[in-house]
Amino acid sequence: MLYYLFDYLNKVLDVPGTGVFQYITFRSGLAVLLSLLLSTIYGKKIINFLKTQQVGETIRELGLEGQTQKAGTPTMGGLIIISATLIPVLLLSRLDNIYIILLIVTTLWMGTIGFIDDYIKIFKKNKGGLKGKFKIVGQVGLGLIVGSVLYFHPGVTVKKANSKQSIVQESTQTVINSVSLEEKSTATTIPFFKNNEFDYAEILSFLGDNYLDYAWLIFIPVVIFIITAVSNGANLTDGIDGLAAGTSAISVLTLGVFTFVSGNIIFSNYLNIMYIPNTGEITVFISAFVGALVGFLWYNSYPAAVFMGDTGSLTIGGIIAVIAIIIRKEILIPIICGIFFAETFSVMLQVTYFKYTKKKYGEGKRIFLMSPLHHHYQKKGYHESKIVTRFWIVGILLAILSIVTLKLR
Repeated sequence: MLYYLFDYLNKVLDVPGTGVFQYITFRSGLAVLLSLLLSTIYGKKIINFLKTQQVGETIRELGLEGQTQKAGTPTMGGLIIISATLIPVLLLSRLDNIYIILLIVTTLWMGTIGFIDDYIKIFKKNKGGLKGKFKIVGQVGLGLIVGSVLYFHPGVTVKKANSKQSIVQESTQTVINSVSLEEKSTATTIPFFKNNEFDYAEILSFLGDNYLDYAWLIFIPVVIFIITAVSNGANLTDGIDGLAAGTSAISVLTLGVFTFVSGNIIFSNYLNIMYIPNTGEITVFISAFVGALVGFLWYNSYPAAVFMGDTGSLTIGGIIAVIAIIIRKEILIPIICGIFFAETFSVMLQVTYFKYTKKKYGEGKRIFLMSPLHHHYQKKGYHESKIVTRFWIVGILLAILSIVTLKLR
């Protein structure tokens, strides 16, 4: 909203200094500051409100040290993250940008699913929360919306890295002449490979010359799978104080780097990567999101004064998945979101091995002392803070490795 106000003041009234709002970097910096202030200052008010409404966490007895002390800690703290993200986005971003619209829809959609789940757990006294099949339906629904918009919307285009571009300097202006026009494409990026672009449509090449017309049959299911997997991965990671919020902030910041260079034709040309027009605006959303996550950590770090609940964790996972899909970096998710991947994989391994050994030997055996992975280290006697800090360090290393893929091919 402020963007349009200052754009009017600059172009129509010619008010000095108002032109600064046209710069994504300025609005991104303002967004992160505003979201950080909102989440830290007004976050306390939300926590107090949750306390008065007796929105406390119900702790399942898992035999973990310090577990009982957390009973009654306010949950649904994801409301802090959602509000501190959306307010700066609505104020500072271009709301006519299709990618911003998709991310706002994702935030509200996944936030609503998580809120319903937390509401059932707390007020209906049902520890199971929203049934898994309804969560899946919600995630699939969002995947259908996101996948359909990205595939069919005329404003979603790319310029592939192998498209020849020439950059010519004329006085103080940079003129970019593109040999090939922007095109609709389901191409994505495969890390560590030269000429590292892969088009999902090529899977259907056996259908003949018109196979491109059926690319949505592959693309939309892939989007649904990624959104479902990452949102559930974030949910599994949210098990100890500060883990999900901290690792998510690292992942989102990494995606912010990719978004900025992919949405800038000069940087994308220099790095020889896919240029995705209009995605630079997502940097404003990412900045607000990072500020909200860091501000939430003020209250969620050990010992936590509030938990994000499914309201926060499902929303975080959904947003990360949609950003990665938009900027065609979804294949990098196992690295960018390596902690989410490890947590999810540990659960899959544990359940699969237990069922296998029970069927074969009559008694189920376990690989880990407990899953997800962070509970395994708790069982081994590591303090929560040490586990979280070390997971953050691993997350930072994975983030650096992800960014290196821009040139390491």
